[in-house]
Amino acid sequence: MPIHTLAARHARYRPNHTAVVFDGRRYTHLEFNARVNRLANALGALRLRRGDKVATILDNSLELLEIYQAVAKTGMVVVPLSPLLRGNSLVTLVNDADSVAVITMRSMVEHFDAVRERIEVPADRFILTDAADVPGYRGYYALTAASSESEPPWVEVSDDDPYNIIYSSGTTGDPKGIVHTHYVRMAYCTGFASSYRIKPESVILHSGSLVFNGSFLTLMPAFYLGATYVLMPGFDARKMLDLMRAEKVTHVMAVPSQIIALLAENDFDAEHLPDLEMICSVGAPLHLRHKQALARRLPNRFYELYGLTEGFVTILDRDDFPAKPGSVGVPPPLYEMRIVDAEDRDLPAGKVGEIVGRGPITMPGYYKRPDLTANALRNGWLHTGDLGYVDEDGFLYLVDRKKDLIISGGVNVYPRDIEEVVIQHPAVTDVAVFGVPDVHWGESPVAAVQLDPLASTSAEEVRNWVNERVGARFQRVREVVVLDAFPLSVAGKTLRRVIRENYLAG
Repeated sequence: MPIHTLAARHARYRPNHTAVVFDGRRYTHLEFNARVNRLANALGALRLRRGDKVATILDNSLELLEIYQAVAKTGMVVVPLSPLLRGNSLVTLVNDADSVAVITMRSMVEHFDAVRERIEVPADRFILTDAADVPGYRGYYALTAASSESEPPWVEVSDDDPYNIIYSSGTTGDPKGIVHTHYVRMAYCTGFASSYRIKPESVILHSGSLVFNGSFLTLMPAFYLGATYVLMPGFDARKMLDLMRAEKVTHVMAVPSQIIALLAENDFDAEHLPDLEMICSVGAPLHLRHKQALARRLPNRFYELYGLTEGFVTILDRDDFPAKPGSVGVPPPLYEMRIVDAEDRDLPAGKVGEIVGRGPITMPGYYKRPDLTANALRNGWLHTGDLGYVDEDGFLYLVDRKKDLIISGGVNVYPRDIEEVVIQHPAVTDVAVFGVPDVHWGESPVAAVQLDPLASTSAEEVRNWVNERVGARFQRVREVVVLDAFPLSVAGKTLRRVIRENYLAG
């Protein structure tokens, strides 16, 4: 069953249960569904129909949650784009998706105006959620206020109809629009609700970007079960902890940079968060030191997910963490995983190879890119481009991205192995290791670190400490550079590529 019936279902059977909490405002399922209906009917009045692409460039907002539900009801396709897009990248992605409408915010007007003549969207379909008086843009609330709260005209939506297109690139290289169908998103609903033990009574908090596909890991179960979804405008560790207590939050998804910030707060623990049942790390590997600290603070609550937006995951369950702390878990039920060599031959336990997998959330393909799809999906298996191995029990251990591999003196050097040593230094709070050209060895590792502001430690001291402890000569870092902060994506992921580029640029 496609997901377009869920909002109306909860409005009928759970009308007074809190559906959404955002920025101090609360909406029951009945109230929220009425808002979704007004938007769905407004889009219909603009002559948008099933299959039409609606691009969004929005910060976290109530409106973006409404859009995610309204497109489901109408069979339209949402294209959530990053608010960090500018210039050619903005034009490329809006046009590549064949968008016929844009819903954005006032802060993006100057960036759209600079390129608007190149964007292939009808002039009367640029909509602002937070302003009504900007020439050339419609006001979101003027449109929705004039629309009916009743259910929009019924649209027959099939499992195979696309629900969204999420872009994994666009700032560099070819844009890759990852298509998720109604079937894929329903698999998110049921599969992750089960994996994370989410119930209709659960209270889910999200502080990261809703544009990031990781948000759907708990958003879709909330849509499915009618749980309460608490959305923050943006991440702030102090505000997040206060809100978790006030709302009796049970489930949280976070990226490593957010978990590190939360660990710096003294009241991030089970005593102060008695209702919390799950905190899951997603988006990038969480260093073992931080996993262990989190498990001490919040026993039997830590999960970790490894996965790709293209559609494969493994999950380290809270009950498996004590025995397999360095692992990222196993595929959930209905998923399969293999570790293969360069010729797609299966490798035995303990041997490093490419992680390939398949399951119910695997994308049908990249939008309008059969060439890229054929490279990623081979014989039904998604080739991740990630390197890892499984132990004798089948638990997956990440090694690194193929593209991040450092080859020094002809030897494969994995940045993650070095990072796990660096992070053990008591003054280091975060680390990113990358390779740089070396006249003798081809490449050498460099470590960028963030230090505890109360520590009196030099970069040279950290370098010497690390090089005394790494397992092999080729893992020794050439240099340690101290940064006040790491560049982050809109999802909160550390941008190792940007750190490397900035280092090489001097």
